[in-house]
Amino acid sequence: MTNEQIKRKRVESVLREILPEALSGLSDSRINSLLVTEVVCSKGRSNAKVYLDKAFMDEQEQNEALRQLRKVGAYLQNHCKQSEGWFKAPIFTFEFDDQLAHQTKMDNLFKKISQKNPIDKMEQ
Repeated sequence: MTNEQIKRKRVESVLREILPEALSGLSDSRINSLLVTEVVCSKGRSNAKVYLDKAFMDEQEQNEALRQLRKVGAYLQNHCKQSEGWFKAPIFTFEFDDQLAHQTKMDNLFKKISQKNPIDKMEQ
């Protein structure tokens, strides 16, 4: 792993901790309780894609939350700069994370496969 990759991973880790804190300080109930699942920084660490948990939100609520997050992006950048003493913070892009849904779907498929496969049951 190169020094650049280590620095990027470190920034991603710090952002995963700071962003939920910054979001919880907002007065908007639509976004102050969102969970950050992952942060992926660009190569130069000037942009960061923030993945959020979409549990219990329908598509309209997700779109409204994304719209509000775009409005408070500058506030979140300033919060990160102040709390970490950074000269600049990445520009944030927000998306809702579908990985949990995909993982659940895959787990269900594996359960179905294991139930239908009689050879595995006989070996156990």
